[in-house]
Amino acid sequence: MPEKLKLVSWRDIIFIALPSLLLAAAAFWLAAQFIKPAPPDRLIISTGGEAGAYQRFAARYKDVLARYGIELVVLPSAGSTENLQRLRDPDFEVDAAFVQGGTARPGEDEELVSLGDFYHEPLWVFYREAALRGGDKLLDLKGKRIAVGGAGSGTQQLALELLAANGIDTRNSKLVEAGGLGVVDSLRESEIDAVFVVGPTQSALIWTLLYTPGVRLMNFTHAEAYARRFPHLSRLVLPRGAIDLVQDIPPRDMQLVSPMATVLLREDTHPALIDLLMQAASEVHGEHGVFQVPGEFPRAGHSPFPLSKEAARYYKSGKPFLQRYLPFWAATLVDRMVVMIVPLLAVLIPLFKFAPQIYGWRVRSRIYRRYGELKFLENEINENPAAHSRAEWLEKLDRIEVDASHIRTPLTFSDMLYTLRGHIDLVRDMILRRTPG
Repeated sequence: MPEKLKLVSWRDIIFIALPSLLLAAAAFWLAAQFIKPAPPDRLIISTGGEAGAYQRFAARYKDVLARYGIELVVLPSAGSTENLQRLRDPDFEVDAAFVQGGTARPGEDEELVSLGDFYHEPLWVFYREAALRGGDKLLDLKGKRIAVGGAGSGTQQLALELLAANGIDTRNSKLVEAGGLGVVDSLRESEIDAVFVVGPTQSALIWTLLYTPGVRLMNFTHAEAYARRFPHLSRLVLPRGAIDLVQDIPPRDMQLVSPMATVLLREDTHPALIDLLMQAASEVHGEHGVFQVPGEFPRAGHSPFPLSKEAARYYKSGKPFLQRYLPFWAATLVDRMVVMIVPLLAVLIPLFKFAPQIYGWRVRSRIYRRYGELKFLENEINENPAAHSRAEWLEKLDRIEVDASHIRTPLTFSDMLYTLRGHIDLVRDMILRRTPG
């Protein structure tokens, strides 16, 4: 092995290897500009009131994400409006938030994206039977005391929007900023006459109101008209007995209107965390329900906010390919490394292909250079053999031969070197013939 190493020209190797290493380093640096850092080990989500559906769903998300080693930090809030304010505040530390459909539109330089429709979030209007008999229109609430939801909630925004469409405002009715389980006692004690609530049937507040004696659920006879007038609303039917067959709740089919609940997040949220959120949403919201069939949610939807690229990919292809076969940490690691490996391979494969050719060209060039010197010497002898003595001609030829003998030549090129030496001997014979001794 040492003898073979002597045949290698380290200068040629360095000449080829150094630029190759620099080129590979440049490719590595360029790829590093596009690679995402490792996903953080926690995700912060803004939800809603302590007893609300957003809180309950977030608790289930938390269990799902914990299986992948991600901590979900839950921040309670007043509701949808406050959640949007938090997302839009660059100084507030939050990644995602539940938002009620129709509560906002994207701004000019908006950097929020949607994960699609997660579930129906119906509007429920409950009223005291003693204060309003047979009420089936919001117009019947004029002059009453109405709880429209807490400040900063999507419930309040939707309630005021629908009441205004019916000519109801603070000038002709008493609108109370109140929400949460406290409104149940307010209804029982006749402090208010009606209450607006937005949420799924699983909501503790809705469930309590449905079973509260003396409290009735309003049937929206104008549900289709509201859905046509307000694009973010859809008409739903709560079938008779869907809540409780034994107690016949509700006692007849009830028409409701409903926005969609979604999750908005900041555009710079790590893609791997978005993938996990989508998996959690599918597990939590993909179940059957009163207003949905199994697997109906989540879906792409028609949010005014752009759909996240990761969410769009999830709706099209499902769980990321690597996560189907590898643990989450391994899948994200491989996914990040691919970004580095692809450009490196794009550089290294041509290098491995052309580097030996460049090395061979450099070795041949040194042999060809001696051939050039030999040819010039031969021409000089032919033109004027008397220009030098035999000894001087032989001395010039010997210098070419010595140089040729010191060329570091791999075994692959040995035939060229031996051929050169044979040609040197031919020129030596010519000198001996053409010059006097």
